[in-house]
Amino acid sequence: MRYIKLLCFLFAVSVVVGAAAKKSKDKNKYGVYMVGVSASFTDSLVYFTDIQFVDSAVVDNKGFLVGRSQYSLQLKDYLETNEGGKNRTCFMFFNVKKNKLQKELSKIQEKYKKGGSLVLKSVNPEFKFEKAEIY
Repeated sequence: MRYIKLLCFLFAVSVVVGAAAKKSKDKNKYGVYMVGVSASFTDSLVYFTDIQFVDSAVVDNKGFLVGRSQYSLQLKDYLETNEGGKNRTCFMFFNVKKNKLQKELSKIQEKYKKGGSLVLKSVNPEFKFEKAEIY
């Protein structure tokens, strides 16, 4: 009888612990790998940042990067002040997994290289994305 009670107790504990472990996962995923790309219609330079891990970045439950416009503005401001780039359009690419983002980045770079008329340039590694202010 004792063993049956002990087994029932252990089973109940394992069910409760398993349910708690599933609920502890937040739907919002914190920490995202991101890369910025900047192009201009008046310039042949296309800038690429390094892949950076931003631990404060959030992906919402629809799969969108929260504050993505602020991250692209950070890149745009940096290029305007430090590289002299004007009228630049900045794009943000992100993924929770670094290798998937690396594949996407490689595809994008190949598309830009295809024409042969654009020059691909890396952004200075001192540039780092900062936490976006979420309102």
